[in-house]
Amino acid sequence: MGMVEEEAEGMVMMKRSGPYERVARMASGNAVVVFSVSGCCMCHVVKRLLLGLGVGPTVYELDQLGKGGREIQAVLSHLLSAASPSVSAAAVPAVFVGGQLLGGVEKVMSCHINGSLVPLLKQAGALWL
Repeated sequence: MGMVEEEAEGMVMMKRSGPYERVARMASGNAVVVFSVSGCCMCHVVKRLLLGLGVGPTVYELDQLGKGGREIQAVLSHLLSAASPSVSAAAVPAVFVGGQLLGGVEKVMSCHINGSLVPLLKQAGALWL
């Protein structure tokens, strides 16, 4: 195997085990996952909304994860800006439902207001009613 092939293979391995893979693994660990920062008021709003609907999300407080939290925040910022290029998206809150990125606070609130949030939560198995 040549050096170029080894480097390319190494890059693939880094990408698989890097922060994107970590976010994917964390996001698929529960029906609803919220990436948050403990002092963020919009994160608090999203968590309270979900709890009020009867959902028990897994919550990752990124400011309590050290360096790994900053890396995850960078990944989330990239994912949210790619999902909504016309909206200036903050990295948190980032909500995943059924392992798929739903979005930030704007997306969660718009889904709640238009009535599509509860069906999404039911489909993911986060709500039984």
